[in-house]
Amino acid sequence: MLNAVLTRLGCVAIAAATILAAGNTLATTDPVALIPREVLFGNPVKAAPQISPDGTMLAYLAPSNGVLNVWVRTLGKEDDRVITTDKKRGIRTYFWRGNSKHILYLQDQDGDENNHVYMTDLETTQTRDMTPFQGAKAEIVDVNWNMPDTMLVGLNLKDRRLHDVYRVNLKNGAVDLDTENPGDVSSWGTDNKMVVRTAEVLLPDGSTEIRARSNAKSPWKVFTSWGPDETFGGVAGFTPNNRSIWLSSSVGANASRLLEVDLATSKTKVIAEDPQYDIGGLLTNPKTNALEGYNFLRARREWTILDKKIQPDFEYLKTVRDGDIGFNRCLDDTMWVVSYVVDNAPVSYYLFGRAAKSAVYLFSNRPELEKYTLAKVQPISFKSRDGLEIHGYLTLPPDKDPKNLPMVLNVHGGPWGRDSWGLDNETQWLANRGYAVLQVNFRGSTGYGKAHLNAGDREWGAKMHDDLIDAKNWAVKEGYADPRKVVVYGGSYGGYAALVGVTFTPDEFAGGIAVVGPSNLVTLIKSIPPYWAPMRAMFDKRVGKVETEEEFLKSRSPITKVDQIKVPLLIAQGANDPRVKQAEADQIVDAMRKKNIPVTYLLFPDEGHGFARPENRLKFYAAAEEFLAKVLGGRAEPPSAKENFDSLKK
Repeated sequence: MLNAVLTRLGCVAIAAATILAAGNTLATTDPVALIPREVLFGNPVKAAPQISPDGTMLAYLAPSNGVLNVWVRTLGKEDDRVITTDKKRGIRTYFWRGNSKHILYLQDQDGDENNHVYMTDLETTQTRDMTPFQGAKAEIVDVNWNMPDTMLVGLNLKDRRLHDVYRVNLKNGAVDLDTENPGDVSSWGTDNKMVVRTAEVLLPDGSTEIRARSNAKSPWKVFTSWGPDETFGGVAGFTPNNRSIWLSSSVGANASRLLEVDLATSKTKVIAEDPQYDIGGLLTNPKTNALEGYNFLRARREWTILDKKIQPDFEYLKTVRDGDIGFNRCLDDTMWVVSYVVDNAPVSYYLFGRAAKSAVYLFSNRPELEKYTLAKVQPISFKSRDGLEIHGYLTLPPDKDPKNLPMVLNVHGGPWGRDSWGLDNETQWLANRGYAVLQVNFRGSTGYGKAHLNAGDREWGAKMHDDLIDAKNWAVKEGYADPRKVVVYGGSYGGYAALVGVTFTPDEFAGGIAVVGPSNLVTLIKSIPPYWAPMRAMFDKRVGKVETEEEFLKSRSPITKVDQIKVPLLIAQGANDPRVKQAEADQIVDAMRKKNIPVTYLLFPDEGHGFARPENRLKFYAAAEEFLAKVLGGRAEPPSAKENFDSLKK
């Protein structure tokens, strides 16, 4: 079952003095080698390995045709071969079909996010579009090892706003309606027999309603509900007997807990809870679906193992390498592919045999990075001006005295998401160029419970931005950052925050870089994708209601304060972005130019909400690096011929 609790990341505070001491220990008078952008932002050499259900083969992503494609090898052999033939955007999401003879993957067109599901035969390498419907967006609802010839897919064929569930025959390609959306369901849940049994509904007032049914022919009934002030939650899966569900919910607590709830009696058992951090991911047996463990993501991912049979496996894996552990498993559970995420090295992958308690190194995703000195990432915390505890991460250049540095305030997107510990190529790039990097989980970020989440309601461009200014001031007060040399940078909501930074608070920053960032909250909300319609209530509650509060939303929009811009600004936009339309960038650029305010505008004609194509990523980072060097004075690698971005300037 693919349904899972949304990952909630957390971190713990560390004293500023401790960070300073660590920085001084690491600092050297000799500059570290400049890491080429190609090493950081080009295609990984190999990544995202997955073991086949029958445990005989390994699939992974690696370059072919200049982009990421799926490769396979037989375990114990060196018969690596590419089986997919994408030539443009590269494959980022794939998984095994239950028969271990096919690979399924998702792909859109030039960033429009209308994903189709494709299936490739390992033997013939023939690929077939299993959802060949122009303009529709496919969402995987369920695949099941026990029914390898079937896939459940959500498709918005009849109404672009809503996804009905279709049963796809993977042998002959037939697509048949399984469950019709009554007009308000935002997501579906299935039991272990691939029967759609739960539906999550976002009500007009922002409340959440979970509906359930006993079988495919039974009527839907409201099983549980919670008000608009609870954290994001929902059904995480079904117990092996299909009689109960695992539910993430913050009802009766500050942070979302993992509950086991009987569908017939509503009897509830608390499986896991933390007073501050929302529940993270679950560990279930690949064949029986028994719950074997769960994690919370605090400073690092922390697993709790419930099944004593696999506890020794985890204890052994901790001795192999220090890192946050992730894994996938074959059906008989004899072999695991284990990943180790650390903050200052590429992701490494091992093949673990449970019987022999042996982990064999497979590869790292970017082996060239191992030649360079990378920076450590330190959790930090501080009090906001109104007393809210704010967590984040500070990364300092490994070759500089950590005092009075130029700094990049790197703001995460969402905003209903968060930054976490681990290797971040963007952070390493900035630190390598000589900048301190500050990442902030401002109010409204997820992972810290409902009080922290709800503190961000209706605070776009207000208290959420105050948290960013307070973070900058914290770094200055602690001696890390030069107050005159701070650039605000981010994508999506982070792009909005960058635009707010240079318009609302122009004296706080030396410059801004906004990637796919909204400039006008009114036009943003009016132009959200049709399939976001069930989530509209969330925008009404947490941002503002455009039908009745247009003036309020305008007051929180950077477009209304363009005349206050007085620092350099770089804007980058994907022409096909369905979430933040090109018009968001166009209108603020036009307004600036009408007032003779300089701006650099890069428009990527074949991208959407972010830059998937490797050549586009390299061009953007070359432009951003040049911008930062001019504004903050850090190091810069001259753009190569293929990184020339002049043709993207608009």
